[in-house]
Amino acid sequence: MISVNNLTVEFSARPLFTNISFVINPADKIALVGKNGAGKSTMLKILAGLQLPSGGNIGKPSEITIGYLPQQMKLADETSIIEETKKAFSGRIALEEELAKLTAELEKATDFESESYHKLLERIEHLNDRIAYDSTDNMEAEIEKTLTGLGFNRCDFNRPTSEFSGGWRMRVELAKILLQRPDVLLLDEPTNHLDIESIQWLEQFINTKAKAVVLVSHDRAFLDNVTKRTIEISCGKIYDYKVSYSPFVKLREERVEQQMRAYENQQKLIADTKDFIERFRYKATKAVQVQSRIKQLEKIVPIEVDEVDNSRLRLKFPPAPRSGDFPLIVEGLGKTYGDHNVFSNAEFTLRRGEKVAFVGKNGEGKSTLVKCIMGEIPYDGHLKLGHNVKIGYFAQNQAQLLDENITVFDTIDNVATGDIRTKIRDILGAFMFGGEDSDKKVKVLSGGEKTRLAMIKLLLEPMNFLILDEPTNHLDMRTKDILKDAIKDFDGTVIVVSHDREFLDGLVEKVYEFGGGAVKENLGGIYDFLRKKKLENLSELERSNASLTRNAPIATNEPETGSDSSDVATDSSSATPRPLSYAEQKERDRQIRKAEKAVKTAEERISALEEKQSMLEAKLSAGDASAEILEEYSAISKELENAMTEWEEAQEAFDSMHNA
Repeated sequence: MISVNNLTVEFSARPLFTNISFVINPADKIALVGKNGAGKSTMLKILAGLQLPSGGNIGKPSEITIGYLPQQMKLADETSIIEETKKAFSGRIALEEELAKLTAELEKATDFESESYHKLLERIEHLNDRIAYDSTDNMEAEIEKTLTGLGFNRCDFNRPTSEFSGGWRMRVELAKILLQRPDVLLLDEPTNHLDIESIQWLEQFINTKAKAVVLVSHDRAFLDNVTKRTIEISCGKIYDYKVSYSPFVKLREERVEQQMRAYENQQKLIADTKDFIERFRYKATKAVQVQSRIKQLEKIVPIEVDEVDNSRLRLKFPPAPRSGDFPLIVEGLGKTYGDHNVFSNAEFTLRRGEKVAFVGKNGEGKSTLVKCIMGEIPYDGHLKLGHNVKIGYFAQNQAQLLDENITVFDTIDNVATGDIRTKIRDILGAFMFGGEDSDKKVKVLSGGEKTRLAMIKLLLEPMNFLILDEPTNHLDMRTKDILKDAIKDFDGTVIVVSHDREFLDGLVEKVYEFGGGAVKENLGGIYDFLRKKKLENLSELERSNASLTRNAPIATNEPETGSDSSDVATDSSSATPRPLSYAEQKERDRQIRKAEKAVKTAEERISALEEKQSMLEAKLSAGDASAEILEEYSAISKELENAMTEWEEAQEAFDSMHNA
């Protein structure tokens, strides 16, 4: 569908990548990975057509649609959330105009057997499908489903976008892109502004509704859950693996080990050759051999090892000064802004050395409670810090507190103590400030670089109570691992506000959930909490269904609010409804069997289509991307989508009859 051909990009005569080529197939779910600065975001911009390469080209059909979400973008502030989201459907007018034009061409056509005629028919069919999808009723439902999935409440829909933070407005932009259902989704760090529940919704959307996807993310769990192919950019080259992220990591380790062995063998060969040349350079009887070795040395192409591996570097916090047994005690804590209750009656106690997570949708009070702990805002109830508690706080605005007139190295040197001072350059390298970058002035750093520097500074200051608010947003995979290991070894108390499941896994032993004006304590790790949440939801659903089933045959003594008592089938004093006659029961059974058969037929059709789709995907993955295969795949995908809709309708009809 999209072919990248011999692509080269240079910045200030320095090559970012050189002569790289790969193909994006119609159903690919690709993770684009590599260290910071490798060129991942640049690659997405080139694919989106927003940046031109220094050499090579991108091949893509003219009718292909692309949706691109950058890390940062200019956001509109003139409309409400719902009106801004509706702009996703603004292309419908253009579709209708194109359909009218092509329909006029079709009426004049006479070459019914030609290829151009069949392509015209296909395009008209595609436009009809798109316009049907964009119909008003469906549009409203899809907008509501998408906005609520991304964390908005229905009461937010008519609020101006200007009332929301940049992170929430980025969610609006993401919603608009998803609603357009582009042929290719390009997402650059889409989870940075999402909470755990919204990330899980996005995972489900990508897995069930998205077509081709190329995404950059430092969220390992997210990558594992949605991608099936990993393209790594490293040392100006790419490595293409037909696996998700975690298997890729193992394969990459094997590749680097092989490179290292080859590099070491080559270095030994070079050393031996140079030694031979030096020993016999002035010996006449060896002149021919010496010249041969010199030519051999000139022909050697140096083997590159992809990256210096800093993953084994261990960062340790300074020993934590001992605090009291209970660093934090919260009793009946509440916070309101005017009539809005953020949370109330929060009750919990943290013991010395505990590591806990604050999770929940954005706006439910996680950062508000942190501000209460820090004494930045007033609150209701009681909050007590224990004896000798020294808090180290990392917030999103932490980077603004750095001295911009000193260098990166001096920033860390000013707070480092003891043996750690001998390892400053190693630590800076692990956090992507290697080489000349450590001598840069802070004022020339990007926002993400300043955030990373602020994190290093915090890690080296002596404290016994860490509060980290979204600490991983600007860290790559290996740097996150270094930070995670350091927090694990830290002997003080830790609160982590984060949506990164992989980072929290194995790090925290309690999860505090914020939502609905309450703070709930959950024992166990993050995945224990997520499993419990799903079970709780399922249990509630089953209890609800069981209640409906038990109550279905019994007429209520009181009609539901808003119902007219005449709608009740039997007299209100009767405990049971009138039994069905034989003919009525027979007809009901026939209708149930018919509905059950419709469900089974739909399931069989879906199964057959999925099998065909899998066969075509295998061909596409093998590189067979001919026009015929692509057309067949597109037709099967469309048919499968229709079949899924039919199955949902059939299942709803069956459930309705069966539970009546």
